[in-house]
Amino acid sequence: MATAMFNIAPEGNLTRYLQEIRKFPMLTPEEELALSHRWRDHQDIDAAHRLVTSHLRLVAKIAMGYRGYGLPVGELISEGHVGMMQAVKRFDPDRGFRLATYSMWWIRAAIQEYILHSWSLVKMGTTGAQKKLFFNLRRLKGQMQAIDDGDLQPEQVTKIAKALAVPEQDVVTMNRRLAGPDNSLNSPVRLDGEGEWQDWLVDDTDSQETVLAEHEEMSGRQALLPNALKTLNARERHILTERRLKDEASTLEKLSRQYNISRERVRQIEVRAFEKLQKAMKTQVAERRQAVRPAVQSPAYSLA
Repeated sequence: MATAMFNIAPEGNLTRYLQEIRKFPMLTPEEELALSHRWRDHQDIDAAHRLVTSHLRLVAKIAMGYRGYGLPVGELISEGHVGMMQAVKRFDPDRGFRLATYSMWWIRAAIQEYILHSWSLVKMGTTGAQKKLFFNLRRLKGQMQAIDDGDLQPEQVTKIAKALAVPEQDVVTMNRRLAGPDNSLNSPVRLDGEGEWQDWLVDDTDSQETVLAEHEEMSGRQALLPNALKTLNARERHILTERRLKDEASTLEKLSRQYNISRERVRQIEVRAFEKLQKAMKTQVAERRQAVRPAVQSPAYSLA
């Protein structure tokens, strides 16, 4: 449908484009109804072409209303063409309203979707409420005379959030995103080109040395555990294993029934066994350190 519709494009001289689209006549209600039936019932491309071209002035008018987002007007109009064609494709003339009333929603939707995808490299406005906030925040700020860059006042945030039925934090976040354009992390910090912005990013994760040290420490503890468990008697070892060394720990009630003792007694055995285990592992660590510590050699000769 798009390839056969029309070959008018808004690229280049916008004034000439606006002059060209005025040459297409407006349709009377009767003509519009007849053309709509021809397209719907017979897929008449010529009828669809006339329906679209007769509404190009509407497309241009709506697109002009989105000039404040820094995108070329020609691109906005082109997206509006897509919305107009979608409207014609889905228009039902038997519902009793005009094509212009129906198509303006499709035109706006196509233009707004293009703006959201093109305005920022970071995806934004994914929900209906966020899209509403994106396209109404500037207007509401203008009404409050809060056009200056920077954070909004708390009372302004509250008023906008209530007017658009969105959380206040969403208003603050969207305002900051609209105030700060995208910048490359590879752009130089200074004009002389020394250093890039990415050089100032802080990595909050642990360093490789820390990760390696923690891994080696954990491996060492796991290696010492079997010998440390041997210092416990069978009941202590079983209760400690069930309570602290399994992904799903057994309950005190279950172990108390198994050993025919109270739950408090099971807890006491668990605590005592854990203390004995810690002591045994500390002893092994001390012994290992002592073994690898270099012996102090006496001097081979005296300087005296």
